[in-house]
Amino acid sequence: MRFIVPFILTVFLAACGSQTPKAVAAAKHYPLSGKVVSVNSKDQTASIDAAAVPGYMDAMTMDYPIKSKADLNILHPGDKITATLDVADDGGYSLSNIKLQGPGK
Repeated sequence: MRFIVPFILTVFLAACGSQTPKAVAAAKHYPLSGKVVSVNSKDQTASIDAAAVPGYMDAMTMDYPIKSKADLNILHPGDKITATLDVADDGGYSLSNIKLQGPGK
């Protein structure tokens, strides 16, 4: 009996001190289409005149960080593209899976 009480107390204190990791929600992904306005290689961003993203935002022109240098390197002003808009829980966003749809007019 004299060992049971300290054992239970030790288990209880260990359980109280343990921390459960915070749940990390997956980023949300939205299809995006638009026209490249400009490309900034230094900041690895592109200004895109994007159509409305249903369920997320209205049509607008804004700068998007580009995840991959390979994706950034295929972009030129005037290109029409489709991509995936990745939005993190903290509000950060970027484009991935960029596909050229043809030159703009």
